This record gives sequence, structure tokens and C-alpha cells, in this order.
Amino acid sequence: MIDSTLRPKVRPHAQAAALEYPALTIDLGSTYTKVAVIDLAKPRLMARVQAVTTAEHDITVGLTNALAQLPGDWGRRAVEFPVRLACSSARGGLRVVAIGLVPELTAEAARRAALGAGARVMKAYSHHLTLEELAEVVRMEPDIILLCGGTDGGNQEVVLHNARLLAHSSVRAPIVFAGNKHAADEARALLEARGKEVFVTENVMPALGELNVEPARQTIREVFMRKIVDGKGLRNVESFVQCVAMPTPEAVLRAARLLAKGTKSREGLGELMVVDVGGATTDVHSIAAGEPTMRTVVQRGLPEPYAKRTVEGDLGLRVSATSLLESVGERRLAQETGLPDKNVVTIVARLPRDIGWVAHDETEWALDEGMAQAAVRLSVERHVGYLKEMYLPAGYCYIQIGKDLTGVRHLVGTGGVFAYGRHPFRILHAGLYDPQNPLSLKPKAPRLWIDKPYILWAVGLLSEVNPDAAFDLGVASLQAEEGT
Repeated sequence: MIDSTLRPKVRPHAQAAALEYPALTIDLGSTYTKVAVIDLAKPRLMARVQAVTTAEHDITVGLTNALAQLPGDWGRRAVEFPVRLACSSARGGLRVVAIGLVPELTAEAARRAALGAGARVMKAYSHHLTLEELAEVVRMEPDIILLCGGTDGGNQEVVLHNARLLAHSSVRAPIVFAGNKHAADEARALLEARGKEVFVTENVMPALGELNVEPARQTIREVFMRKIVDGKGLRNVESFVQCVAMPTPEAVLRAARLLAKGTKSREGLGELMVVDVGGATTDVHSIAAGEPTMRTVVQRGLPEPYAKRTVEGDLGLRVSATSLLESVGERRLAQETGLPDKNVVTIVARLPRDIGWVAHDETEWALDEGMAQAAVRLSVERHVGYLKEMYLPAGYCYIQIGKDLTGVRHLVGTGGVFAYGRHPFRILHAGLYDPQNPLSLKPKAPRLWIDKPYILWAVGLLSEVNPDAAFDLGVASLQAEEGT
């Protein structure tokens, strides 16, 4: 049942045309391939199934296994659904290396553009690339290289140096140039002369302090659709669907934006955050201005995007489990789980080799939930802004770096550990403000929600087809914590 405070509020005189057919939505995840059949006329979830993803061999095997679990003959008749959409984060999702000029400016702008496009930024470089750094880029084998640097009319030398090094390297990834427009033609010529594939788009920072990341985001998405789908073996999936529309993180970000802002005929919920805990990464999305809430605080750094996403590739519960253990520390993770250190290390070590592992007893449940709590706590800390104390002649003041999300109204948890875990709200509480760390600007008193059927990714996909139905479906999927 939809919580009475979250029933969709239809704006007066608005006509929302419901589509009279079901939609087939697919998420090719790093751990599980999920299939959801949605009745867009109600709207309602008609069926949801999943199977272990088979990305290392033939990804369609896992998809076929999932479709076979659908009721009746839906699985065999999948191609007959009028709407068939998919998103993917299989094989680690879309992996991007960002190269800019100044770490705090163009390199950061490049990173934001890539994250906003649903990519996982493997590393960001700045200034002149060294031969050692270039060798590192080659070893990482990114899907896309985002090359930036210099404001329009500003420094050209650095971005051309980096283009020249990339041109003479063995990197095979497509290169998206989003730097100084006056260097674009020469950079393209350098790269194409050595057989590199280049896509030129608008500068991510055309003037000092001015962000323009949307054209780069769109170009990255187009490259994903045209090139990366083939490289990741996803083209075969299109025998089941109309297209692999976008990376899964972008679908979840679109769902978060839809729920916060609403549609022409639906009133949105207001500022919110979504924490998506997965097998390979933990992603955090915030739809909020994040401006300072106290008069004694001054904001510094680049303007923060209203719709912001961060991805933590070391905080996954299966594929990245050993990285999570390293990031959190054996002793801290043991404290989170209440288990002896050696038990934690033994179980975590086998998870990347057994991504379909499911907890079966109290020890395993405690470990899974403790890992999830650690992932939520760290990922939210990295996403939100923080304060730095500064002394001036007039007295103390604070500098804010990043977004102040203390006043966010809603915090939503999505992912298998929330949908199937025993204590999902206990896990989500790890994302709340901690009085012992008062300089971290985490949410203080939001209402807590769980995406119980685990379909926010489908909401994001369907927002392209029918925003009103997608919004209503998203609201219906949220289960509130009692007393919040």
C-alpha cells in the first residue's frame, strides 16, 4: 500500500495519458540480471525475477535464465512486448579515465561529467601526463578516455601534450575531447593521424569556474551506445530488447531526479538522496542544492550540481568485497559485523569468486549486513560536503567544500541488501549525520525509505517512455521506516 503522505499529487488541469500495455525492463547488473514486467496503465509491478549474471562468458545466458522464471509464457514471448528497455552495469559498468589540467578545476569537471553519464571513473589525472601515468592508463584498459584541459582561449599546451602522448600510445579506447575549443582541431588531428577514434564536444569548463558538463555527458552516453555495447558483448541482448538504453547508474539517477522533481502532472517529493548498494560499487545520488545552511559558512570550490552522483568502486558487496575490506579495515569491519576478524577475512576472500553467494546463517547474515553498513557509511561520507574551520581577524568561520545535505528530506536505500535483508533500515541509518563527526554534512533527520521491490532502475528506464507512470511506480515502490 502506498503511504498516504506519498500518494502522487496530481497537479490541477493536467492530463496524464496512461499507456495500455506492459513494459519489459532489464538490468544487466554486475552480480544479478534482473527482469521486471510493468503494467503502465495502473501502474504496477506485474513480475520481477533475477538470475546470476554471466558476463564472463555469454551475458545472454543469465538473461535467458531470468526470462525463463517469468510467469506463463512471458519469457518465450519477450520480443512481443511493445516496450523493451535495458540498462547495464555488467563487467564493471562503463569505465572512464579523466584527464584535465588543474586537479580542482578541469580534472574535477571531467570527473563530474563522467559520473553524471553513469560511468565509473577509474582515475583522474591532471597537468602533463608522464610516461609512467600513460603506462598506467594503458594497463587499466578504460572504455572511454575523457580528455579535457584549459578554458576556451586559455592554456592549449597541456591538453595538446596529453593528446600527443595518447596518440603515440597503445590505448584503444575512444577519446572524448572536451577541452579548450581552440585546441580541439589540432588535438583531433594528432589523435586521428595515429588511428585513434575521437569525439569532440563542448568544453567542460569554457571559462574559469563555469561548468558545462552536459554536452560531455551526452557524448559519453552516445559513445556507450555506439561502441561500448559491442565491446561488452551486449549487442546480443538486443535480440530481446529494443536497445541497451544507458548504464544502470544513469537509470537510477534519472529515477531519483524524477521522484524529487515530479512531472508536469505530478508533484515531486522534494530534495532527496538515494544510496544504491551493489555487488561491484556503491553509488550515491543527491537531488538537492546543497548550499550552506548557516550564515557563518562560506562555500568554496566548483559549483555543485543539483543532481549529483558519486560511485565508490571499492565498496561493493561481492565483486569488490576484498576492496571494501581493505578500505574499511579488518578490525572496523569486524566491529560492524560483531564477528571475529578471522571469520570476516575468510568469508570476504571467497565472495569475488562466488558473486551469487547468499547468506544462510546468523554469521553470514551479520557479515552481509555489516559490510552493507560500512559501504553506506563510507559512500555517503564521500558524497556529502564537509566543513573546514578557519580563523579570521573577525573570529572563527567555516569553509564548506561540497554539498550541505544535512537538511535533505528523504533518504532512500536501493539494492538487493535492502530488498532482501533482514534489517534494511538499520543499514540505511549508517548514512545519517554522526554527532561524533560534526564537520561531515550528512542528512540529519530525513524520512527513511526502502525500494522494497528493487525497481528504481526500471523507474529510470521508464521515465523516458511515460514519466507519469514511472513516477507513480517509483512512489509505490517506497516503503517507509515506521516512526519516520
